[in-house]
Amino acid sequence: MAKKDPSFAKATEDKQKMEKIVSLCKRRGFVFPGSEIYGGLASTFDYGPMGVELKNNIKRSWWKYFIQDRGDMTGIDGGIIQSPKLWEASGHVANFKDPLVECKKCHHRFRPDKLTDASKCPDCGGEFTEQKMFSGMFKTTIGPIEEEGLVAYLRPETAGAIFMNYKAVLDSTNKKIPFGIGQIGKAFRNEITTGNFIFRTLEFEQAEIEYFIKPDSDWNGIFEDWVKYMYGFMDIIGLDKAKMYNNEISEKDRAFYSKRTIDMEYQFPFGRDELWAIAYRTDYDLSRHQIASGQNLEYFDDEENKKYIPHVIEPTFGVDRTFLAVLSESFEEQELEGGEVRTVLHLKPSIAPFKVAIFPLLKNKPELIEKAQEVHSGLKKEFNVFWDDRGNIGKRYRYQDEIGTPYCVTVDFDTLENGEVTVRDRDSMEQVRVKIDELVGWIKARI
Repeated sequence: MAKKDPSFAKATEDKQKMEKIVSLCKRRGFVFPGSEIYGGLASTFDYGPMGVELKNNIKRSWWKYFIQDRGDMTGIDGGIIQSPKLWEASGHVANFKDPLVECKKCHHRFRPDKLTDASKCPDCGGEFTEQKMFSGMFKTTIGPIEEEGLVAYLRPETAGAIFMNYKAVLDSTNKKIPFGIGQIGKAFRNEITTGNFIFRTLEFEQAEIEYFIKPDSDWNGIFEDWVKYMYGFMDIIGLDKAKMYNNEISEKDRAFYSKRTIDMEYQFPFGRDELWAIAYRTDYDLSRHQIASGQNLEYFDDEENKKYIPHVIEPTFGVDRTFLAVLSESFEEQELEGGEVRTVLHLKPSIAPFKVAIFPLLKNKPELIEKAQEVHSGLKKEFNVFWDDRGNIGKRYRYQDEIGTPYCVTVDFDTLENGEVTVRDRDSMEQVRVKIDELVGWIKARI
């Protein structure tokens, strides 16, 4: 009998894991296909009740760690539609383009650099047209009459708004260089090649930082400090550092204005690909905008009594990709005694959609319902709490395991006598009795 190829087996296992994650996301309300009732719209997705809670918790954790916990940071929320002059000055209008080929038979379009065989269509085997340049910018029109309106663009990145507001932030705060501005927001790219679920989509969310430094700073030292700090965020959201790889971009492959760029790649089930990135962009952005706008964007350094255009280090994060990495990291199927398979998301309690679920042992006993509602009301003041009285306790546990709820609290007949509830841990499945008046402190100590 021929031996099985271990690499093939691993690839099959990873593919199946990805399919199970996608299925779980729809079944349990994390992510839904976009416009599904109309047949769907490729590469668009909506976040469901569980997904929006998890995503918001990730963003709140990011904001606290990168903005609120640091004295040298502040935040903004820039608009999606900016003056088209911004994107002309940044080079996006002229340069944000990719080569495109189209299949003459099925008319599907592809980026040649993403094809393993550039001579025939991977979907139908047809021949390709000659390459044409394809704009990644989404156009829109400002004004009631399209023909007379101003052509604008949906932003392809969030950083532009930071550079636009850099001077206003300085004028309205007491920030001194070095300091940074961060924001979280939507961006849009008319991607030719999309796929791998929410990894690459037409509409996505970014969390970006522009960190302004002196031109003569030890930029490489500051760069390395930011790399370490970014890795610290992995601990907060529960990602394995061993699955992250620093892909140092060579001089010939990075942007001409960048002195150093690292793509931080994560080992997803479908393969290793970019999750976050960091780049040293020198003074390229502010210098371009100063020239194009005619506005003085120099910084006056009162300590050195001189003016200069600050240089910039840019840490950037894909929020949707981070969401997907968290799901990939936390997803597990466990075989229990008797052959039952338990699906569980081992989410960090701090980012789980719900921190605790409340169960009355039986739904047809008014005294249990009343007591459980009392416990629910007390915990609701402190945590996002899930009420569940459907089916038997075992099925309720399995549902909460699948949405990543760390603790389940059951109110039973003994609760009515001694004021204690049963608390079940998601990961170990162990159960302990805790007094109701100690429950808030018990949970807080663990999340």
